[in-house]
Amino acid sequence: MTTPRPLDDERTDLLASLAAARDALTATVRDLDDTRAGERPTASALCLGGLVKHVASMEERWLRFVLEGPSSMHLSLPDGVTWADLAAGTATTVPQWAVDRANDFRMLPDDTLDAVLARYARVAARTEEIVAAVPDLSATHPLPPVPWHRPGETRSVRRVLTHVIAETAQHAGHADILRETLDGQTAS
Repeated sequence: MTTPRPLDDERTDLLASLAAARDALTATVRDLDDTRAGERPTASALCLGGLVKHVASMEERWLRFVLEGPSSMHLSLPDGVTWADLAAGTATTVPQWAVDRANDFRMLPDDTLDAVLARYARVAARTEEIVAAVPDLSATHPLPPVPWHRPGETRSVRRVLTHVIAETAQHAGHADILRETLDGQTAS
């Protein structure tokens, strides 16, 4: 068994920032049951359990991108469906990745908050392993050719991590508002 090498200051700081954002997010679901975690207390379709599911999936996708590049982001469209159709909601067939992404924002009937949090913990542990092992935070991969990426755009490992930190923190803010609306509690 190899001993993991010590993290350099940059990796330590990035992982600490991500851990703080994760803690802010998961604090918003403290003491909730599965039903409350799935409630949508605002005009949006967001629920607390769904936000945690989404952030776990987002982090997992981006760290898989760090390891595998654009092929890890399976964003193809069914034959005869265009991006415009998908955006307008007029697609005759919706790709499975889009269905899965939409379901990430919801607590489905078989979801439990404990299972959602356990999955997030596994994703977090895997992220830490990847960040510790990747040889160079400046290494890049091209982004997949989809409408929301500029043609030829790339992402470094460092930029992926800052994106994951920013998105986690943003959703922690959303979750804090949802929790306060739900029952008056705040995580901060």
